[in-house]
Amino acid sequence: MSESTHNTIDEAAKPWYRQFWFWFVFSPLIYIMIMCSITVTIALKGADDVIIDNYYKEGRMINQALGQDKRASELGLSGDVQFDRVSGEVLLVIANAPSDHKLMPSQLLLMMGHPVKADKDQLVLLTAVSGAGRYRGELKAKPDYSWYLTLYPVAELAQRNEAPWSLSGEIDFRQAEQTRLTPRVK
Repeated sequence: MSESTHNTIDEAAKPWYRQFWFWFVFSPLIYIMIMCSITVTIALKGADDVIIDNYYKEGRMINQALGQDKRASELGLSGDVQFDRVSGEVLLVIANAPSDHKLMPSQLLLMMGHPVKADKDQLVLLTAVSGAGRYRGELKAKPDYSWYLTLYPVAELAQRNEAPWSLSGEIDFRQAEQTRLTPRVK
């Protein structure tokens, strides 16, 4: 048997994964498949939560929020909220709060909305402490960067047939650890 015939037989006897032409043809395809799966994984896990699919419901909620802001403006309410990111404590002082403790709710809800990631949003339940218009709560996770804040009274006002109110604000934790909450409508 000649030397070239012997090399051809040896080449044909190799398993498929040792064949040069298999890797020459399929390497680019395998590489493309791996890169596509990585790209799709990044796109799905890093997607922004900015699309709203129920415009009617959102429109009704905006009208309700405007009414709550108008009510807070009529009452002359504003609030100073201070965050202690080390201990996780949130302190709130409502300015112009009525001195009668019965007129202010015993609990408030601070909604902390992350501008991009909805899964980072936090709800902080603030409970009244000594002094009119003073509240305290605990953060669930340490916030970083910018956040939208909205303060609501808990359902207690509805039981007393009083119109609900809300205060809003923004905070950038890179620059400050306290901010003022005000009605959006003046």
